[in-house]
Amino acid sequence: MASSNDIRATFLDYFDRHGHEVVESSPLVPRNDPTLMFANSGMVQFKNVFTGQEKRAYTRATTAQKCVRAGGKHNDLDNVGYTARHHTFFEMLGNFSFGDYFKDMAIHHAWTLLTRDFALPKDKLLVTVYSEDDEAAALWKKVAGLPDERIIRIGTSDNFWRMGDTGPCGPCSEIFYDHGSSIPGGPPGSPDEDGDRFIEIWNLVFMQYEEGPPGTRVNLPRPSIDTGMGLERFAAILQGKHDNYDTDTLRALILASADATGQDPDGPHRVSHRVVADHLRSTTFLIADGVLPSNEGRGYVLRRIMRRAMRHAHMMGARDPVMFKLVPALIRQMGATYPEIVRAEPLVTETLRLEETRFKAMLDRGLGLLTEETARLGEGQPLPGAVAFKLYDTFGFPLDLTQDALREQGRGVDVAGFEAAMAEQRSRARAAWAGTGEAATETVWFEIKEKIGASEFLGYSTETAAAEIAALVVDGHPVPKAEAGTDVAVVLNQTPFYAESGGQVGDTGVITGAGLRIAVTDTQKKLGELFVHLGRVVEGVAEVGTPVMAEVDHARRAAIRAHHSATHLLHEALRRRLGEHVTQKGSLNAPDRLRFDVSQPTPIGREDLAWVEHEVNARIRENTEVTTRLMTPEAAVAEGAMALFGEKYGEEVRVVAMGKGEGNRTAFSVELCGGTHVRRTGDIGLFKIVGEGAVSAGVRRIEAVTADAALAVVGETERRLNEAAAVLKANPAELPERVAALTEERRKLERQVAELQKKLATGGAAAEVEQVGDVRFAPRNLGEVPPRELKGIAEAIGKQIESGVVALVSTAEGKASIVVGVTADLTSRYSAVELVRTASAAVGGKGGGGRADMAQAGGPHAEKADAALAAIRAALAA
Repeated sequence: MASSNDIRATFLDYFDRHGHEVVESSPLVPRNDPTLMFANSGMVQFKNVFTGQEKRAYTRATTAQKCVRAGGKHNDLDNVGYTARHHTFFEMLGNFSFGDYFKDMAIHHAWTLLTRDFALPKDKLLVTVYSEDDEAAALWKKVAGLPDERIIRIGTSDNFWRMGDTGPCGPCSEIFYDHGSSIPGGPPGSPDEDGDRFIEIWNLVFMQYEEGPPGTRVNLPRPSIDTGMGLERFAAILQGKHDNYDTDTLRALILASADATGQDPDGPHRVSHRVVADHLRSTTFLIADGVLPSNEGRGYVLRRIMRRAMRHAHMMGARDPVMFKLVPALIRQMGATYPEIVRAEPLVTETLRLEETRFKAMLDRGLGLLTEETARLGEGQPLPGAVAFKLYDTFGFPLDLTQDALREQGRGVDVAGFEAAMAEQRSRARAAWAGTGEAATETVWFEIKEKIGASEFLGYSTETAAAEIAALVVDGHPVPKAEAGTDVAVVLNQTPFYAESGGQVGDTGVITGAGLRIAVTDTQKKLGELFVHLGRVVEGVAEVGTPVMAEVDHARRAAIRAHHSATHLLHEALRRRLGEHVTQKGSLNAPDRLRFDVSQPTPIGREDLAWVEHEVNARIRENTEVTTRLMTPEAAVAEGAMALFGEKYGEEVRVVAMGKGEGNRTAFSVELCGGTHVRRTGDIGLFKIVGEGAVSAGVRRIEAVTADAALAVVGETERRLNEAAAVLKANPAELPERVAALTEERRKLERQVAELQKKLATGGAAAEVEQVGDVRFAPRNLGEVPPRELKGIAEAIGKQIESGVVALVSTAEGKASIVVGVTADLTSRYSAVELVRTASAAVGGKGGGGRADMAQAGGPHAEKADAALAAIRAALAA
């Protein structure tokens, strides 16, 4: 028997051999179609290729696409578990041609693969074609040899596919498998077509037209092919089953559910096992693709799926959480094909455990209320809408969960009453908000949120996403459109842009569309859940309802992520060095720096800062994965997570962990945080503290940089170091010693100068004058006195002796520097220039210069300073 994994591999291998690019499944959250909640077919990731907006390196492709249908217009949730072929999660096998081959090759590939590679009996297959598609009908006869009675013409939209009201479209050809006369039902197009005898297994879409305004349709210049085969349906056929839930993958999950709950897989709880098996797949794959349970958008749909499965587990008698225990069974079945669920296993497990733990407490109380209320109702009487709303508002029961719980009783819900109670609650919330004193200009955001709901943030998993303009605000007022040159606030239905919060600055980037470009300069959050993109329309016209692409400034976001993650490491390093009294009092995570304020009564010393910087860089070099889990704030704190100053937390929080743990700690740093972070600590690159100072009493501020900003600081420091070394004519490594030596030398000289000045001031110099013949001579070996000081000293001594010759020698810097001064009354007899040249010769110098009354010279032999003075003495005596 071919397993589901074998079937998937055979399909992809066939098209790989026939020149198709094997393309990985795209994420369940579409990045190129804002109108879709989840990817629901194989062509979703190729939509822009088909419309010509995107070019790829290949013209043929094949995929196994993971799909979810549980929200929006494609919603199979209510039927899952009760039918043989409804799923929230399924896999779609497909092959695609982008202007390459067309109907003939598409039909050839489908027929060859089914009848040769998969060995399906030809007499078990029949096809439908669009009633006007004579070409496809003729090709089925030619390629497959099918007789006319097994080529059924269908004139409805079932066999004509459209991408939308306008755009590519074309006829379809569906392939059906006949399970035999033992199964009730008729062929497609017959009155009994809803039976289960004839099952559609493959749909071939022939994109050959461009749909324009109503009544207009033209041929596409490059017709294309889009096909889809449901793996679960096809596996049932190849495995000899009539029910998708009896196939290998789903059966394995049903058995795991039976083992975890102790209930017979085929007994009274058969439907519940099927619900658990199906919902386990959709839950796991959605979480792995970045969706987390919430009260809005995709997160709300995920929560509905999870809670529906959890209620069925509860119905089977499970008193403790069981869903998280089933994740390994799913990974054994599908982890090799989809490694993302292997990587996400810890997050999936933790999220399921948290959600089921919280929901079980609400479930017991909610089901109790439901039992009490239904006991008061008559046979078949619907549950009042007010009660259904109370279950939703108080116990977290979405309406469809209540409807599902009542399904076994044959009872419905007063939906109109539920919606009326919901509207009344919104009215009360608005009245309460209006009394909070918010500025009148902010009223617009409440109105927008009430109309379009909360923004869905995609930025944890992507920085580029398709979206739709949900609202525009100019000068505080909603507008339908905004022209080029207008400053505008844009609200999208979903966005990868992070809105400023928790110390992390808002993202910048661009929002683009057909002829449209909006430069986003900031992103802010209004009313806690509405993401507002502030910017300017630089090209085109922005209009509400326009599909756009939202793209974050990637380099800027990367720099912000690095600074934010480094802040977490910094916080923990400070606590380990200074003590647990260190807590965050404020922060800023910007693209070019981080600022971190902490409770600390005294300045943080240089050694402490050096230790902290080294510790953070050591954790960066570990290059450990940065993990995120969803938990209750209480559970997170109980596990050692730090709650950050000024952060408001809801029922669930993101817990960010990074760095290797020690002892009983799972990680170096564990904090509650809603910001964006690096994937691995090594992505931070480098951490450098650039400042520390006081902010207020008991609060110190550390400023630091990471990555490129840190490299820039290091580079500038190195440049300055090299400049200083060049000035001192030393290597940078020698600078500390050289600077220390210079500082000491300066101090010594300052002392010597002070002493000399004191002697000069007291007349001590006059007492040391010699008499050489009839000339008074004042020789001095001044040692380390700087040469530049010699002239001034010579002048001072000359004035004191009134008449005579002064000769001074300095031996600073290992050289002899000589100055000779002759008083004015003796310049006719002695020239200072000649005398200094005589002295210079004694110390190995050459020449000398100056005036008759003052001259200077030098030589390399400082040790012969006294010989220089003796030479002058001899010249005076001659």
